Amino acid sequence: MEQKNRFAQYDLQPEILEALTMLKYTQPTPIQEGVIPKLLAGHDVVAKSKTGSGKTASFAIPLCNQVEWTENAPQALVLEPTRELAVQVKEELFSVGRKKRLKVPVVFGGMPVDKQVLSLKQKSHIVVGTPGRVLDHLRRESLNLSMVRYLVIDEADLMLDMGFLEDVKQIIESIPQKPVMMLCSATLGEHVNRLIEQYMVNPDMVVIEEETETAAGIAQVGYYVENEGKLDAMIDLLAEDIPENCMIFCGTRDMVDVLQRQMKKAGIRCGKLHGLMEQKERLQTIDEFREGRFHYLITTDVASRGIDFDNITHVVNYDFPTGRESYVHRIGRTGRNGKTGRAISLIQESEKKMQRMVEEYAGMTIPMNELPDHGSPDLEEKRKIFFRKQRERTQLKARKGAVFNKSITKLSIGGGRKSKLRPGDIVGTICSIDGVEESDIGIIDVRDSLSYVEILNGKGDPVCEALQEKTIKGKVRKVRKTR
Repeated sequence: MEQKNRFAQYDLQPEILEALTMLKYTQPTPIQEGVIPKLLAGHDVVAKSKTGSGKTASFAIPLCNQVEWTENAPQALVLEPTRELAVQVKEELFSVGRKKRLKVPVVFGGMPVDKQVLSLKQKSHIVVGTPGRVLDHLRRESLNLSMVRYLVIDEADLMLDMGFLEDVKQIIESIPQKPVMMLCSATLGEHVNRLIEQYMVNPDMVVIEEETETAAGIAQVGYYVENEGKLDAMIDLLAEDIPENCMIFCGTRDMVDVLQRQMKKAGIRCGKLHGLMEQKERLQTIDEFREGRFHYLITTDVASRGIDFDNITHVVNYDFPTGRESYVHRIGRTGRNGKTGRAISLIQESEKKMQRMVEEYAGMTIPMNELPDHGSPDLEEKRKIFFRKQRERTQLKARKGAVFNKSITKLSIGGGRKSKLRPGDIVGTICSIDGVEESDIGIIDVRDSLSYVEILNGKGDPVCEALQEKTIKGKVRKVRKTR
């Protein structure tokens, strides 16, 4: 007997419930139980929880449910502190709203602004962006907030720590009507509380757990080792455990670059992530790590918060953090959603004071172990197995939205804005095909010389075949299936 989807209790639209079932979202997490009914009822909400608690879906589900498909201007705005988070949240909203055919453009710096302007000119339902680029589009008048009824300020403490307070205020004050607001934050400091007091009306508080509870379910262990012995020590420890997915934290961007070169030279498949990398390269690294193209991600604290990675089995503090909160954020990348994880710290003599500060802050002691006997026959055998595994081909994981691909076909159509082709022209022609209705048409993206349309419900092949002979805006167009 098929298990009932527990999200049905919220009386969601059929398209949203169907998408959640396909995404295997069947049981709400505690934060979702706290937030979803409140946002659906139109209440302002302040949510305090750690990353990995299902926070994004807690606002994605009500937003996708409440926005009207027929409205062309954005009805919801989601602010994110970093580009990587903006892309991640856009993908979640897009997946949840997939069956409802919602368009979710994302805007952030480091990418061409002109393409974003063209995207915003088309039908948009929910816009996700970083504060700086959102303000840029407001100044250009390429982003219309007149219909915005929902505003989410995600990772608010991180956003304000990065100096976005005035930008966020300016954006809030640019929305003509008071929106339903949700503010998500791991901590509620002075600036965050001021923002709440100034712009939110009697918000409902949803507090799931304290920051220091991040350590629950994580086996922590430390090793005293000086800098010159760190690389060998870490490889020995990796060989002992052979982590399935591991994040390795360094203190500086330069150290990330150095360590990645050293590990690659040693024959370990790994990637790197830090703030000086080109935006395209950073997003590609995140995708490849999620897909399982490599299993060891070397990074600065840029990846200690927000960016969501599934099933991180190990965290290694190659450089011990210089802040108490950083330690908790880093090790909190593992041991999520009821799973166990392992956090390994390599600690130099000069870092013992910070170790004591971390232990006092987190209310625990990091157990210290002796390093494995480097060069012993037993360890040498483990290292051989470890390096042999590095050479094996890995099974790639499907992306979250891949579940929709079986029933959705994307078609490319010759012609776009330059030939005055509009979405309505494409819809009219497709709806003239026998057995095809408007509800079978997904997202339409009209570009300069080419247009893309998604055909839903497994009807892609007959539509593609019929369009070989039908005219769109008086002309037979070149139509083909695309990825």
